[in-house]
Amino acid sequence: MKIRTKLTLRYLMATLLLVVAVFAILEDLLFPQSGYDMLRILNIKLLAIWVVSFAILFIIGYFMARNALNPVSKIVKQVEEITASNLSNRVEIDNPKDEIGELAATFNDTLDRLEQSFESQKMFISNVSHELRTPMAALIAELELSLHKERSNEDYKKVVENALIDAHKIEKLSNGLMDLAKASYNTDQIRMTPVRLDEALLDASATVMKARSDYNVDLIFGDDTDDDRMVTIRGNEYLLRTAFINLMENNCKFSHNHSSTVQISFSGNKVLVRFSDTGIGISHEDLELIFKPFYRGENHHFSAGNGIGMTLAERIVKLHGGIISVSSQQGEGTAFTLTFEHI
Repeated sequence: MKIRTKLTLRYLMATLLLVVAVFAILEDLLFPQSGYDMLRILNIKLLAIWVVSFAILFIIGYFMARNALNPVSKIVKQVEEITASNLSNRVEIDNPKDEIGELAATFNDTLDRLEQSFESQKMFISNVSHELRTPMAALIAELELSLHKERSNEDYKKVVENALIDAHKIEKLSNGLMDLAKASYNTDQIRMTPVRLDEALLDASATVMKARSDYNVDLIFGDDTDDDRMVTIRGNEYLLRTAFINLMENNCKFSHNHSSTVQISFSGNKVLVRFSDTGIGISHEDLELIFKPFYRGENHHFSAGNGIGMTLAERIVKLHGGIISVSSQQGEGTAFTLTFEHI
């Protein structure tokens, strides 16, 4: 049953009950003595008038309900015309102050989020395809070239080394994409436990320096770190360590001395972790886009990468209810500051 029919029936029922109540009151007032029946006293003409009045009320109620629901019907027709190919369309809002207008505005907000999600997904797939295509093409070319003719052991060794480099690029990209997917989960989908930030930083720095012997990470912890509560937050240790590794590697990659300095400080119930370097810095234009997925700034020629690290770090920090900020001066260095609430 449609809403307009329900409204009409409710309107008629209310009217009928009101009429019956009025008749009952009049009967008690005009004929208080027993033995009188008001309906017998009413003549046929009055009864006919009552029936006609009831029919008129029905028609009026129907049209009133239809008129009240016309905006809803209009919205339904507009929504039916919106598909994945025209997500930019929006529902027209006649009166933003009434309930129908609020409903239309809420639906438009939902469409905004859906459109943004679709565009992000399309861009993500395009970027992933591009990032995978380059090392895969190089890997296939190296292997095909090695099959064209007999080569010396040194030549084959060189081919294997180049293939291994491309395979490591693919592996790093795949791991980054999986971590990015994990960092996009809701907090209730990820196991959160008390994590000591100083211990996570120690593990991250050891991982970075083990992977690259020319990288160096200096950890500066104050006396306050002896207080377990001050340096402990609720979080996922693996994801936090992943974010720290990316920030340390970013410092090292864009520094001439391949070094990163990490400091822990405190402010009220906040714990701050600062990752800084004395490298080439980041331009103002790139700073505004540094957390965009797959974005490579004007410094991309200085060091190889796939544009996932900073996006991943930002999402992990936000997943833990933290804030990440960046400051940089070209030619002097860059600093990333992470702010968390300790337990």
